[in-house]
Amino acid sequence: MTAALAPWAGTLSVLTPELATALGPLLRRLDALIGEREPVAGAEGEPDGYGGLARGRQPERLLPSEWLLAEEFPEEFLRRWSDGELLELETELRDSSSRGQVVVLVDAGPAQAGAARLVQLAALLVLHRRAAARGSELLVGVLGDPPGQLIGGDLADLLPRWLKARRHTDPTAEDVRYAERALDPAAHCWLLTSPRLAAQLPSRQRTVASEEAGWNAAGVVRVSVRVDGAPAVELPLPPAPIAVRALRGGGFGNSAQLDAPLPAVGGALPAFTTGAATLLTRGRDASVLIALGVSGGGSVDGAARPRRHELLGPAVAAGRQGGRLLVLYAKDERLMLHVSGRPLGGPKAYRVEGADVGLPALGSAEFAELMARPVLPLLREGDDLVLPLAGQWRRIQPGGRASTDGPVVSTEGGRPFRRSSEPRLSATALPTEAVGAKHLVHGADSVGWSADGRNWEVSSARGGRRRIDLGEGKAEVIGLVEHGAEPVLITCTPAAGLVRAVRADGVRTLTALSGGANAPAVHPRLPLLAAEPRPGRVLIADAVSGRSHAVIRSTD
Repeated sequence: MTAALAPWAGTLSVLTPELATALGPLLRRLDALIGEREPVAGAEGEPDGYGGLARGRQPERLLPSEWLLAEEFPEEFLRRWSDGELLELETELRDSSSRGQVVVLVDAGPAQAGAARLVQLAALLVLHRRAAARGSELLVGVLGDPPGQLIGGDLADLLPRWLKARRHTDPTAEDVRYAERALDPAAHCWLLTSPRLAAQLPSRQRTVASEEAGWNAAGVVRVSVRVDGAPAVELPLPPAPIAVRALRGGGFGNSAQLDAPLPAVGGALPAFTTGAATLLTRGRDASVLIALGVSGGGSVDGAARPRRHELLGPAVAAGRQGGRLLVLYAKDERLMLHVSGRPLGGPKAYRVEGADVGLPALGSAEFAELMARPVLPLLREGDDLVLPLAGQWRRIQPGGRASTDGPVVSTEGGRPFRRSSEPRLSATALPTEAVGAKHLVHGADSVGWSADGRNWEVSSARGGRRRIDLGEGKAEVIGLVEHGAEPVLITCTPAAGLVRAVRADGVRTLTALSGGANAPAVHPRLPLLAAEPRPGRVLIADAVSGRSHAVIRSTD
């Protein structure tokens, strides 16, 4: 922990050192913003001892450790003196105001998911520390819960319970007023929410409103924070990997117990490679392919069990074609075909040199990256096999003759292959407006397109045209499903892995499917998702409601 966070050592002891250090800049800036509205000690009055530690240069209040620094490193001592960075005891003045409970009402709706939850975490740490300095107790209430139902206790107990509090809808101004009416009139009540709800309560004091404000290739890096209607301030967030672990409960001191390792399913997220009702993934050994059948209604087939297919090399592409499972695997710098079911031609009919189809050399970093991604789709068109590899659609004819068959659109710019964004794989013809669109997604009998990634036009064979607005934020559309006659966009935020089902008339956050390191797989025909919110634990769930159908754990 850095010297700047030394006064926070007690409070931050509930976090892992990695998260505590990464959260430091956000924490200190937020503490200053809140302190301007509500200082710990009174500004006037009789001295009442010391209220904690502060930064300054008053000789009579300096800690003994700072005088030791003056003896051992006088130049550093003078630098900190001139900058006002020396640790000193903070004088507290007697304050006649009430020291009752400090209650924090938190907005746990979709608008406060992801980056905003990290702001809430920092705010809870700040307010807990300030409440302790005042001799008060901190309690947390979740908007939408029954009035008076508050979370209390030590931070080690309070924070995990707060993190699990997720709501599928955003609260209203009436929810805030309803919760406040049940509180002790002497309580100091803070509200942590979105700018939208804060704007509906313009006269309310002790309000912290936050939203995403800046992004880079890794995700959200800054948030905009406004306290009590003051001008918004942009604050930094921890790096994406640390932020994701924190939002999944992995940043607390007992995170080893919360995130106990589970047997891994494989090296990459499973995939629905074709329109067939089969989920495919590599095993721990890339030469093992595991297949699980799902029923036509979208749920996991209760009679089906994962089938293990052992190959002679790492699986590159696979797909179910009728009663056959076709797999192309790499061996001796070649692609070779494995067929489960009725044979397809001779044993060497589709053997092809890897260099002819853009296959990276076995053992290279490029091949390792290929294995870290989901299994690629393998299609059969007539007697030919077709797969996307190295930015091109590759066609393999009987006898092992290979040719290119056009560019892979979804991988332009180095992006991972995404079936739902590949025009060639759409089950229905693209509308004229969708051809060449910057953003494209398809699923079932619907097609969606957008020029800016936020405002989408969706054409459905059964539901006509719909406009769906994703609003502000950095969410990527990863799939399109249908719920009755209504098209539903499936989105995922790159930083926190927050998964949502977005319709023209509303948004549902799929909390149980969120938080994974990789975006979920969306079935091309069925309202079905496969997600890995925790390592080694794959959930298969309804893409609209989030209801879980099955959990896959495997020692393979």
